[in-house]
Amino acid sequence: MEKMNKERFRNITYELLQRKTKLAVIGLGYVGIPLAIAFAKKVEVIGFDINTDKIELYKNNIDPTDEVGGLEIKQTSMVFTDDERKLKEAHFLIVAVPTPVHRDKTPDLTPVIQACKVIGRNLSKGSIVVFESTVYPGVTEDVCIPILEEESGLTCGEGFKVGYSPERINPGDKVHRLNNIKKIVSGIDEETLEVVAEIYELVIDAGVYRAKTIKVAEAAKLSENSQRDINIAFMNELSMIFDRMNINTKDVIDAMNTKWNALGFYPGLVGGHCIGVDPYYFIYQAERIGFSSQIMALGRKINDAMGAFIADTTIKHLIKSNKVVKNAKVYIMGVTFKENCPDIRNSKVKDIIKRLNEYEIQVILVDPVADKNEAKEVFGMKIAYIEEVIDADCIVFAVAHEAFKDLSDASLDRMFKECPNSEKIIIDVKSIFDKEHIESKGYLYWSL
Repeated sequence: MEKMNKERFRNITYELLQRKTKLAVIGLGYVGIPLAIAFAKKVEVIGFDINTDKIELYKNNIDPTDEVGGLEIKQTSMVFTDDERKLKEAHFLIVAVPTPVHRDKTPDLTPVIQACKVIGRNLSKGSIVVFESTVYPGVTEDVCIPILEEESGLTCGEGFKVGYSPERINPGDKVHRLNNIKKIVSGIDEETLEVVAEIYELVIDAGVYRAKTIKVAEAAKLSENSQRDINIAFMNELSMIFDRMNINTKDVIDAMNTKWNALGFYPGLVGGHCIGVDPYYFIYQAERIGFSSQIMALGRKINDAMGAFIADTTIKHLIKSNKVVKNAKVYIMGVTFKENCPDIRNSKVKDIIKRLNEYEIQVILVDPVADKNEAKEVFGMKIAYIEEVIDADCIVFAVAHEAFKDLSDASLDRMFKECPNSEKIIIDVKSIFDKEHIESKGYLYWSL
């Protein structure tokens, strides 16, 4: 029996290629959908999500993530379903559900736990389950495996096996795509590692990196994003210092980046589902083992405060231009967590809105990329079109969407109230405009 089980695991790749079994992706968001689409070009794929509305969108060739596009959805052979029983047909299952944090910034493993229960209830003997969701070291083995065993009645290592391969998708990035980003893979044992590597190599042109253990792979993912978070926090702190010194941060960065070993980080709002969340998973686990993180915790504190800093700067400029702050009309251009991406998860624009609302400022949101219904639900406000921007006292460009970069001088001018240009305020968080050009028009301009 043991020999038969080993043969079963080793043959999964062959059986997938021969269409004798299927691969399933659980969670069809920004990570899951490009992965499922890629695998569906090689093997039979079941795309599962508990969100019935999302499944209906995919069935109607609509991509709510905008990661692969409607044409790819239309052409794929993947079966979209919210029926968990379909998972019984798969022997290689990939979990790509989100891992958010609670209000107190502690890890919320609910989506992963629920996914494990769904998979466990429908787990076929001889299957391999691979987790892509970002978790702190130990979750796969200490949390996920026991749930899979309890729900399925199978034993890990005999009835099924487990791997971990951290997602490295960069939402909205049209250059660094799934296939050209090296993939970290790991397994519960050497045999699983090789099968997992073999299967991912079907779709990853850049190849795979075999991590020595699952915990190493889990830690690598958190380290990647925590490193970026800390570096951006440093640039954000510099920008606040330069603001007091009346020094333009972009000018400093341009000069600094002429050196070959400059890191190329820029200040900004740090939201989203990775950089703005992952460090908290590390901080949480470090505290559980008796270590108090200092650098990561401070980086998070700085980055979490940037929304309020930008709002306060906006208020200062309203006062400087002799505007009445209460009921001032301020447009916030961009609500997604990054440019040219519809993802609004953990958007720090929310912090700007909250602060401005405290001063009873009239805030109007504009975003040509975000799903307007979803954004309205999250922010509690209607999302306006660019063409609807009129009579502004101040415009805050919070996100560097291409549509904003393309605005002409005439388009900018018509957005403001009839008043001297010296009273028209542009808050340019990501420095998408040329400072000298804007100031030559007489606008009151500020950039982070």
